[in-house]
Amino acid sequence: MHAFILRRLLNMIPLLIGISFLSFSIMYMAPGDFLGELRLNPQISAETIEMMRAQYGLDKPFIVQYWLWFKEAFPMPGNWKINLGRSFQYHTPVTTLIGFYAFNTFLLSLTSAVLSWLIAIPIGIYAARKQYSFGDKVLTTLAFMGVSIPNFFLALIILYFVVRWELPLPIGGATSLGYDELNLWQKIVDRAHHLIIPTLVLTTGSTAGLMRYMRSNLLDTLRQDYVRTARAKGLSERVVVYKHALRNAINPLITFFGFEIASLLSGATLTEFVTSYPGLGRLLYGGLRANDYHLVLGGLMVGSVMLMLGNLIADIMLAWADPRIRYQ
Repeated sequence: MHAFILRRLLNMIPLLIGISFLSFSIMYMAPGDFLGELRLNPQISAETIEMMRAQYGLDKPFIVQYWLWFKEAFPMPGNWKINLGRSFQYHTPVTTLIGFYAFNTFLLSLTSAVLSWLIAIPIGIYAARKQYSFGDKVLTTLAFMGVSIPNFFLALIILYFVVRWELPLPIGGATSLGYDELNLWQKIVDRAHHLIIPTLVLTTGSTAGLMRYMRSNLLDTLRQDYVRTARAKGLSERVVVYKHALRNAINPLITFFGFEIASLLSGATLTEFVTSYPGLGRLLYGGLRANDYHLVLGGLMVGSVMLMLGNLIADIMLAWADPRIRYQ
């Protein structure tokens, strides 16, 4: 297992280099650049534009621009500090921007992911054990509704009723005014208060999908021969379901959990826009529209690392959940 983990970590290096080169190439070939809007301003001279191009390194050939960014972004002997460049828009280091906004998105996505799993797994098990019962039909109907309604539309509906009924819920933002003056407990409560609407939106769709997946997997497992054998031996239904069937039924969900980890920083973009939540998705979208190379590349690299780590964590959890799985 240790050799497998080390091998996967080493394989990440060429993958990240390839992703960075491809992403940089696409951004470089995109029409226009960050200074495009400034050229339309008659009050800014061509000399000023050229000076700014030189300042940001946009006057250099593609390979030179990429190398200057690459040697700062990837830790190397003598320079172990990661520097993803400087944002053209905000005149701020990309790592600082991503760190600030990524925390908001990570908190939102992690909260919704935990709630989704805590809700979806038990009701999925219940629906499978009580197949075709009234409770199963109600849960299945609600799950279809949750999957069918797009997140952004559900967010609009929730915001409409919050305003219409004047509910005491914040619309937009991640914190209140005067947040820095609050004590630790008050800050936690304030954060949680602002997370209610976006978390409800993300949790609804995710819970519905997970519930259906859990129900389907467990139903398939309960029809296997070894489950029938366990029942024939006189084992209680609880032991049959939770000790024998559930372990095999949940394996595919563990793989799905790895992808959920990878999407923690990217899966809430539309919800962030609709609910005016200051997250990483909105930041990167603005950077993409403005051709802010360094900002977009920084976000892509963070997302790539999360995807690789998510897959690795899923593989490790699979090996832990099913002892039959072995890695050479």
